[in-house]
Amino acid sequence: MSQNLDTIAFKWFEAFNEHNLEKLLGLYDENAQHYSPKLKIKHPESNGLIAGKEALRLWWQDAFDRLPSLKYDVKSLTSNDYRVFMEYIRKVDGEPDLMVGELLTIESGKIVFSKVYHG
Repeated sequence: MSQNLDTIAFKWFEAFNEHNLEKLLGLYDENAQHYSPKLKIKHPESNGLIAGKEALRLWWQDAFDRLPSLKYDVKSLTSNDYRVFMEYIRKVDGEPDLMVGELLTIESGKIVFSKVYHG
């Protein structure tokens, strides 16, 4: 099962690095939740947590629009039967690189929860 989760993670990186919003959202469950420290800063009322594909769409579309050079460089993946932990470097022109950890919880082949950790 973990090999399948790694495949989902690599598809996630591919979609993100292509800034392909539809491909990225296709990996998520309709009611998926996403937590990010950047969300908490940009939208304090969210307390860092958003839910549902429409909220995900708005969040990532904003990021792609503001940061056209945004790319993620995968460093490692660690997975079990229902989670994959991804370590990657966030790269944006004109900003220092940022080490990121992200945990994806996957059920029935769809991401149901993701949580970002900044290094």
